[in-house]
Amino acid sequence: MLELKTPREIEAMRTTGAFIAGLLDDLQTRARVGVNLLDLEQRARQLIDERGAVSCYWDYAPSFGRGPFRNVICLSVNDAVLHGLPHDYTLRDGDLLSMDIAVSIDGWVADSARSIIVGTPQAADQRLIEATEQALVAGIDAARPGNRLGDISAAIGSVAADYGYPVNTDFGGHGLGRTMHEDPHVPNRGRPGRGLVLRPGLTLALEPWFARGTDRIVYDPDGWTIRSADGSRTAHSEHTIAVTDGDPLVLTRRAA
Repeated sequence: MLELKTPREIEAMRTTGAFIAGLLDDLQTRARVGVNLLDLEQRARQLIDERGAVSCYWDYAPSFGRGPFRNVICLSVNDAVLHGLPHDYTLRDGDLLSMDIAVSIDGWVADSARSIIVGTPQAADQRLIEATEQALVAGIDAARPGNRLGDISAAIGSVAADYGYPVNTDFGGHGLGRTMHEDPHVPNRGRPGRGLVLRPGLTLALEPWFARGTDRIVYDPDGWTIRSADGSRTAHSEHTIAVTDGDPLVLTRRAA
C-alpha cells in the first residue's frame, strides 16, 4: 500500500535527511588510512544518540539476513557493496568505502548512502563512483508527477549502460516514510512508461549500486555483507527524495 505524504510530513523527513547528510559528512572526514571501521560505527552511534534519533538498522531482521542487525550503519569495502557489517578492519590506502545509513527522527525516516575513496584514488574507482552518482541524478530527474516508476528505473539503468556496468535488480530503491522500507520497490533497471504512475507526496529512496564486472552477488559468512561475485569493486549512492508538483525534492542533500 502506498502512503502519500503531506507537505508537512515531507518537511519532517527533510529534517531527518539533513541530519543524515551531516552524519555522512562527518564520517567522510574521519575515514582515513589507519581508521578502523568500528571507530566509524561508534562515531555514528554517538551522533545518533546526541540527536535523539533512532537507528533503523538496529535489530533489523529481514529474511535475507542472519539474525538481527546489531549496528547503526552499513560499511562496505571494495568488492562489498551492500549491508556491510562493521567489523575489525583498518582502512588502507586506496580502499573504496561505501557508507549507508537510515534513521528516524520524531517518527520520520530518511535513508542515504555514498561511496568514497580512502587515501590515494584510482581512476577506475573514481569512474565507478561517478557512474552511481550520475545514475542517481538521472533517477531523481525522472521522479516527476505523471511519469512512471519504470522511467526512474530506466534512467538509472541507462547511465549504467553508458558506463558499461552491469545492473543487479535483486536489491534497489524503495519507498519509505514512517518505516525504512515501504512500497514500491524501485529496481535499478527497467522500461520507461511502465509501472506505477508517480504522484506528488510519494517519497522514495533511490540507490544505484554497481559492480565493475558483474551483476551477480555473493554473501559473506556473516549473512549480511553482499559482495560482487567476481571480486570486482563496487560503489553505491543513495538519496531520499519526494515527488512534488514540480521538481523532485532531495531530502538528504548535503549542505552547501
